[in-house]
Amino acid sequence: MRSYLPAYELKAPRDLSEALALMAREPGAWRPFAGGTDLMVLLEAGKLAHRRFLSLWHLEELRGIEERPEHVTLGALTTYTEVQRNTLLQREFPLLCRAASETGGIATQNRGTLGGNIANASPAADSPPALLIYDAELELVSAGGARWVPYQGFHTGYKTMFFRPDELIRRIRLPRTKTGWKQYYRKVGTRRAQAISKVCFAGAAQLEGDRIQDIRIALASVAPTVLRCVKTESALRGRRVDSDAIRTVQKELSGEIAPIDDFRSTARYRLRIAQNLLAEFLMRLVSDGAAVS
Repeated sequence: MRSYLPAYELKAPRDLSEALALMAREPGAWRPFAGGTDLMVLLEAGKLAHRRFLSLWHLEELRGIEERPEHVTLGALTTYTEVQRNTLLQREFPLLCRAASETGGIATQNRGTLGGNIANASPAADSPPALLIYDAELELVSAGGARWVPYQGFHTGYKTMFFRPDELIRRIRLPRTKTGWKQYYRKVGTRRAQAISKVCFAGAAQLEGDRIQDIRIALASVAPTVLRCVKTESALRGRRVDSDAIRTVQKELSGEIAPIDDFRSTARYRLRIAQNLLAEFLMRLVSDGAAVS
């Protein structure tokens, strides 16, 4: 059953200041509407419970990709298509570009935004594992000011986040610290296009000789939030990659993730796939050294 459109209200504020003022005046009453790729699905299905939205699509303050020596900053309205086409992101943040290419079809990539994907807070989202690998930070802004927070820990539970009802995401900052790291990304779904992930894996590692000096591992669709696997990372630092190390960290990974049975997959399948992807990532580190899979 489709939603009844006259029951909804959509305002288009002139600028970011007006949008924030409206959100401050009635905290929680007005919610941001960016690309709309998730909200319109709910609207079409008659399941969009909230009724009052602020259209942010035309706000230039939320757009643009800015390069600095220490980091790259992306406006929250940066689309997946813009991510894929940016040569700097292709060179230094290939996992994010790969995730953008795996998100929906062309129409979704042209309209869907990085900030919207974060704020939707889906544990199965494609870009958040890459953001965790790159130690991303978020700028949260309200009428009262702005603050930067680490993306790791921003999602506090299923569809819950570490920000106030009068705040929205303005920018995403990516430190330029992973140059030279070997990187890997895989999304496993029912089909290769326009499918929600059963498991999504992102990894990056810095080697010193035949040992892992530093490493990042992140997964989606295996917990109530997109997850950085810090215990598994700790078990790998300083180790050579061999069959014993792989078996050990596969067991460690099984204690960090909490997959569930749902209509897309089973918990048992998700666990096995996550362990297999971890093994494939580690084996590639010491074989061909390929960058993004």
